[in-house]
Amino acid sequence: MIDTPRLVDQYCHGVLRTELGLGTFEAHLGPAAVLPASGTTFFDTQTGFAVRRWCPPLLGLEPHCPPVRYLARRRELGVAETGRRLLRGAGIATYLVDTGLPGDLTGPAELAAAGGARAHEIVRLEPLAEQVADTSGTVDGFLANLTEAVQDAAVRSVAFSSVSAPRCGLGAAAEPPGRGEARRAAGRWLADRPAGGPLDSPVLLRHLLWTAVGAGRPLQLHTADRDPAGLAGFAAATTGLGADLVLLHGSPHHRTAARLAGAFPHVYADLGAALAHTGARAADVLAEVLELAPFGKLLYSSGARGLPELHVVAASAFRTALGRVLGAWVADGAWSRTDAQRVASMIAADNATRVYRLG
Repeated sequence: MIDTPRLVDQYCHGVLRTELGLGTFEAHLGPAAVLPASGTTFFDTQTGFAVRRWCPPLLGLEPHCPPVRYLARRRELGVAETGRRLLRGAGIATYLVDTGLPGDLTGPAELAAAGGARAHEIVRLEPLAEQVADTSGTVDGFLANLTEAVQDAAVRSVAFSSVSAPRCGLGAAAEPPGRGEARRAAGRWLADRPAGGPLDSPVLLRHLLWTAVGAGRPLQLHTADRDPAGLAGFAAATTGLGADLVLLHGSPHHRTAARLAGAFPHVYADLGAALAHTGARAADVLAEVLELAPFGKLLYSSGARGLPELHVVAASAFRTALGRVLGAWVADGAWSRTDAQRVASMIAADNATRVYRLG
């Protein structure tokens, strides 16, 4: 038996405060902004089956009960009580919460109260830059205010996150833009930007990434494995600068993240996206990661957003997969039980506590 009583969820979002019907709930089981095809359901996915396996008992129902019965019980309890039961059932000690998504989502303090846990904020860089642009009248004012905003965010948060890599290509981000290049890009973007428009300038995205690196907080990167060579170049360029990089890769790109975590001292690999959506195959995916990455470079997360059920699914999949993989190695005599338990605790909580300086 491998115990993981304490989990640090090193990357997640808040949960919805609103009651959900069948269609709305189901939409949150699949990829963001995607609805199931006519005549199909996202309950017929690994995530959907995992929800029906792990969540009903926390609401007083039998495992694998029909979705309609489960959602009726959800409505009967109400959104607040449902969230409280599910979040506390997930067994998370600390949440690190990316607050950069739109929507009626709970913030870190509210999530912590519902889950009976601690919580810290992760600041997403792109919305921060867009907020600065909304209140800056000149190019020089925008660049100065942006630097100040990133530095202030570094004081109040434990990490930054960024979705810039797919937009700008990390190959181009292997060095920061010069001052003149950044000014010209800012002038073009501010002049052409519609009210509230997104940050889509590759040069400014590079500038933003390097400003965050200079602030010294860990930087979580959504990369989608679109540019593995560029990612390696950015990792090489940021070596020794004091900011750790955490790669939020999902399956089937988890092997790239694991290799880079082994190649660079400041690069870490997140397990959430790789395990949370693979359901019954989570143990196979975890075993592949453990073949490649040093165990001190792997971090648990749920990556959950919107549904408290996703926190339960991720934690349950992680604990089950870790128990199966490490337990089998102990049974075979390849590992001692003491070492297996130590590695389990590292991945579950200790590595994140060290990287994010949680104390």
